[in-house]
Amino acid sequence: MSILALVGKYTMKFIVSLLIFFIGKWVISKLAFVLEKIIHKTKIDAMLGNFLLNVVKTMLFIFVILAALSNLGIETTSFVAVLGAVGLAIGMAFKDTFNNIGAGVLIIFFKPFKLGDAIDVGGTLGSVRELNLFTTYLTTGDNRTIIIPNSQVISSKIINYSLNPTRRVDLVFSIDYKDDLKLARNLILEIASKKDIILNEPAPFVGVSTLGDNSVDLAARFWTRNENYWNVYHQMLEEVKEAFDKNGISIPFPQVVNHHIYDPKDRD
Repeated sequence: MSILALVGKYTMKFIVSLLIFFIGKWVISKLAFVLEKIIHKTKIDAMLGNFLLNVVKTMLFIFVILAALSNLGIETTSFVAVLGAVGLAIGMAFKDTFNNIGAGVLIIFFKPFKLGDAIDVGGTLGSVRELNLFTTYLTTGDNRTIIIPNSQVISSKIINYSLNPTRRVDLVFSIDYKDDLKLARNLILEIASKKDIILNEPAPFVGVSTLGDNSVDLAARFWTRNENYWNVYHQMLEEVKEAFDKNGISIPFPQVVNHHIYDPKDRD
């Protein structure tokens, strides 16, 4: 075979391989668009839908590349073997990174939380802003962004405050031993009964929790919707304090009593 014929043969294969690559890439983009529409229509969880879409696009892209290489006459089985060996070496070098990917997959499928949920991850409190295959982004109440590796998220204790629609507000009000216990209890319940953001079922509860050294402690429990939790928390503290002041109920504080023993010698 002449050089010109050889060049012509491989030039044609190269052109066909380029066509396979670019046409395949175009087809993948169209299929991804259709798949994205299907995912939205089926109302699959946003995090899961995005993950599935990325996996499908990646697998199809790899298939197109192998098809283009195969058309050039490259032995794809050997290529896959080499790619696998390289992948193993990379995997060993980036073990922690792939741990995060695995943890991200577990989070997506088991869904301990979703975007927008208020969660506590190992003592870090915030709302979930973003979840990718490597990290979880939390936004705190003071608008800081905390980035946590997925492997740490999945291995930590996760408290999800948004999983249930309602939440209980627990407060403690302390009164003096000489104060009217029933009056204090009725004042708290009266304030709670006038608030629309406090649920009637389960009913508000107020009862003695502790007989302390300096006070009688009343435990108060109110149920509310998640979005009203902090409003109930702060409003009840403020309004109960004002009601106690108006009705002569004091909020005691720790006191230290010193006893001085008189000694006649002290006169000198």
